[in-house]
Amino acid sequence: MEQPVPPPAGRGEDDDASRAEAPIFRALLVPYRSLGRRGFTIMMVLLGIVSLVSGVAFLAKGAWPVFGFFGLDVLLVWLAFRASYRSGRAREEVEVSRTDVSIRKISPEGRVREANYNPFYARLAVSRHEEIGITRMAVTARGQATEVGGFLNPDDRESFASALSKALSTARGR
Repeated sequence: MEQPVPPPAGRGEDDDASRAEAPIFRALLVPYRSLGRRGFTIMMVLLGIVSLVSGVAFLAKGAWPVFGFFGLDVLLVWLAFRASYRSGRAREEVEVSRTDVSIRKISPEGRVREANYNPFYARLAVSRHEEIGITRMAVTARGQATEVGGFLNPDDRESFASALSKALSTARGR
């Protein structure tokens, strides 16, 4: 999910400028999908077989309209998973350097929205629920806010919030 980026080695005035631009923290956030392509294929084949066998049993008893409904439920499950996998193509790229906090949100369709913040003013605003944990995270500065990690699970939200807070603190020199 996230990875700290080591500072570049070197000396000189140009190196100081490049060190300020070098990322302190970089994270690629992607939605979690518990069922991979292979698992999806196996599940759909098994669901198709069960629906076909059940449909044929109803067809043999003279309840022919039920046969079509068994095919319809397989189609609906396939459409639901297709929509889920499509939304799983969303991405968020978060990068923190000493001079910039960059958040790039890439929609499933490929549209990119980018927000940049000065790390000296940027803060991570976190909303918590006592039972669930973090329910919302946003980078805020001077009246502007960008939500991050909305699709992460609670454990990943906790670790991401900790790492991003640490990176923001490091960028400010604390």
